Formats: sequence, C-alpha cells, structure tokens
Amino acid sequence: MARKVAYQGAVFAIAFAREKSGACPACEFFEGLAQIDKAKLMALFRIAGDHGKFFNPEKFGDLGGGLFEFKSFQIRMPFACAKSERGLILITHGFIKKKARAPKEEIARAWRIYEEDQAQTRLTIVGKKKR
Repeated sequence: MARKVAYQGAVFAIAFAREKSGACPACEFFEGLAQIDKAKLMALFRIAGDHGKFFNPEKFGDLGGGLFEFKSFQIRMPFACAKSERGLILITHGFIKKKARAPKEEIARAWRIYEEDQAQTRLTIVGKKKR
C-alpha cells in the first residue's frame, strides 16, 4: 500500500506514514481539518519540502530524538525523516495540543506509527527481486 504524498519539494517529499494495519492517522487527521487549517499546514509542508530547514520554532518544534512537529496554533503534526528512503519526511499523525508541551502519549504514538511504517518499508525492500 503506497503512502499518500502531501507535497513533493526540491529537498524533501512530505508523506503520511502508514500503520501496520494500513491505516493512515495523519491523512485522516489532515482531511478532517478546516480548509484554512489545511492551507496553513500545506504552507509549512512547502517550506520543509523546498528548503529542508526549519528555522521558525513557532512553526516547527523539536520533540527530541529526531522527532519534530509541524505547528499551526494548537494543531500539531509530528514527523521524522525516513531512514529507509532518502529525502522523505513522514508525518505520523495529528492532534490538538492543549498543554504547554506535547503529551508523552502523543510522542510515543508518533514513534510507534513511524516504526510500523519503516518496518513495512523494510519488508517491501527485502522482498524485491534483484534484476
């Protein structure tokens, strides 16, 4: 099952990670947002995809250990760079932040989704036949 690409930039492709079940929590969250919120996040995806650098801490947060987040007011979408594919940013899911820091449960969920996505990719790569 292919990932849905949100934006293809000059430096990074921004895609939604898949769970082991095939579900795409980030895609479902994004599609459920109001058009104005989608537009604001797409602007952040374009910055990340085209420039590959995240300078504004009000728009790009560092959650530690290689996990980051796109930030638009209280909307958060955690992401990490894929280990399996160069030039790919995987958005794991989205949530509405209600406290000063991202909840530990949301960080743990992001890592779980990321690892499930990467495990599926490794299985696909290993299963390919050499020509």
